[in-house]
Amino acid sequence: MATVSHLTKKPLKQNDKALKPCWNPPAPLKEEDQSKGFVIFSLTNGPEYHISQIADAVVVARYLGATLVLPDIKNSKSGNSMNLGDIYDVENVLDKLNGFVKVTKTLPPQVSTRSTPIVRVPNKVSQDYILNKIKPIYKAKGIVKIESFFPSTNTTISRNNNNLDSLSCQAMFGTLQLQKDIQEEAESIVQKLQTWSQESNGLFVAVDLRTEVLKKGCNGKDGKGRKQCYQGYEIGEFLKRVGFGQETVIYVTQTKWSPDLNSLRHMFPKTYTKENIMSATKKEKFLSSESIELEKAIDFYICSESDVFVPSVPGPFYENVAGMRIVSGKDQVIVPSEIVSPEASASEHMSPYVTKKNHIAYKCFC
Repeated sequence: MATVSHLTKKPLKQNDKALKPCWNPPAPLKEEDQSKGFVIFSLTNGPEYHISQIADAVVVARYLGATLVLPDIKNSKSGNSMNLGDIYDVENVLDKLNGFVKVTKTLPPQVSTRSTPIVRVPNKVSQDYILNKIKPIYKAKGIVKIESFFPSTNTTISRNNNNLDSLSCQAMFGTLQLQKDIQEEAESIVQKLQTWSQESNGLFVAVDLRTEVLKKGCNGKDGKGRKQCYQGYEIGEFLKRVGFGQETVIYVTQTKWSPDLNSLRHMFPKTYTKENIMSATKKEKFLSSESIELEKAIDFYICSESDVFVPSVPGPFYENVAGMRIVSGKDQVIVPSEIVSPEASASEHMSPYVTKKNHIAYKCFC
């Protein structure tokens, strides 16, 4: 059991016992259910979205009996395309989906995408939506490109179709694994941070905090008027109040050091970014790219593996990191708060995804 430094604080319980799948395996794909058309899509906006996008695509392709074409990855900065294998292990994707949906790496040369209809699909797409909005277009054209959109943070499945639910679980958890070089670098950073925290007898806390996001006006409040976005100094004050001491090792997802983080480091001297940890060679390889996708993929992994995860903003990164942590048993996800009583403890600020078990991960794993 790991505890925060303040002896009067209630300890954070370390679970670290991975959950087991509790969905029924998707029914095997039947040849008679297979049509001759294709579903295509792209992964966009970073790994926190990729997980949901591939799940939606798998569900749509299976329901239509279509062949799913492995996606490209759109560069968030330039809009240029990257290969799926630039970030993810392609063979693992094929292995995880084998038998549940027909997959091809590329379209046949005779199939043109020039006039492919594009259909926007709400995340966690329902059977009715596929039937009414997508299937007629697919039947007419034999090919459809889907683009997931996220109408709200909805972490539940409600399709009333157990097979589609199972497919979604199968696709979301474990299908997208990092390719070897990125995986090794992410693991190396985690090992360093774990070693430093053990040497100082503290915890390794990953904080999703990017100053460029906060500077874009992230100052909204939730439906109850509570603050949703937190600056570095606010995160530091919160962590101090709930009992984390100076021995705590903090990893911040901000790539390069910013003066906005100085106050956080003043409170917690062992605060690091990727730039502080990576070797010059690795920085050249992973941080000098025009694409931020590599950086965010590393961040996603580190935040999923730390002793504690603290999101500074709401959204898909928080949602999907929480999901991965829940599945692996690392359910120590703490959400900052403006008002912290003198007796407050970290355990009192655990994410409602964990305390209320209202995350999709709890429908997929038990």
